Amino acid sequence: MPRVIKHPEFRREELLDHAQTLFLTQGYDKASLNDVIASAGVSKGAFYHYFPSKEALLEALADRFARQALAGVQDIIDDPGLDPLDRLNGLLSQSRRAKIETAPEAWTLFETMFRPENLVLFHRINLAASASFSPLLVKIIRQGIEDTTFRTFDPEGVADIVMQFGMATHDVVAKAIAGGSDADMEIAIEALEKRVRLYEIALDRILGLPDGSIRIGEPGYVRTVMTARQRKSAGKALAKPDI
Repeated sequence: MPRVIKHPEFRREELLDHAQTLFLTQGYDKASLNDVIASAGVSKGAFYHYFPSKEALLEALADRFARQALAGVQDIIDDPGLDPLDRLNGLLSQSRRAKIETAPEAWTLFETMFRPENLVLFHRINLAASASFSPLLVKIIRQGIEDTTFRTFDPEGVADIVMQFGMATHDVVAKAIAGGSDADMEIAIEALEKRVRLYEIALDRILGLPDGSIRIGEPGYVRTVMTARQRKSAGKALAKPDI
């Protein structure tokens, strides 16, 4: 039979599918690149053509998550009936829902980023997300400036600030994971809830809006996302066979 030649983008997505499945079932640390290569049934040369390292593979998965999230908010971006503030809040609301829905899976894939030795990888993955979402934020903010909903002089700067919020919470989450106890998690949840309220006020001020206009979080949002990791870990423990 003749060898099937696949389009490079299709092959790349196929490799990501195999990697994601292995990372979810075995964990990022336990699944090796050789495991991914064997699962995909490709040569090492073909694999390394797309992904030169395990970190590059994880970064590509994060980029794919961002693109999928972007597709989920396109109807909000295109809705002519929304004013810029409603559009921005709609974008943030959809982002919250997506994080809640994918939290257990996301923790399995990306928890490794919160280790001290992986801080550079965390930055790279956040840059990948920023590359997808910043242009949308800039577009919404510019629309708001044009119709006087927002009063700011640097839409790109505001978009950068929004995307930096995730970076600013890194240490809080990392400490909760390193501590491992329920008490550590409660401290982290309380700290993150305060941080979200602070960011909302900061964005209101930066955009020249009354306090309470921007809604980054909602009651229970932080707890739902953070405790998804605990539920995921508990599920793994229950699934372990007796030795």
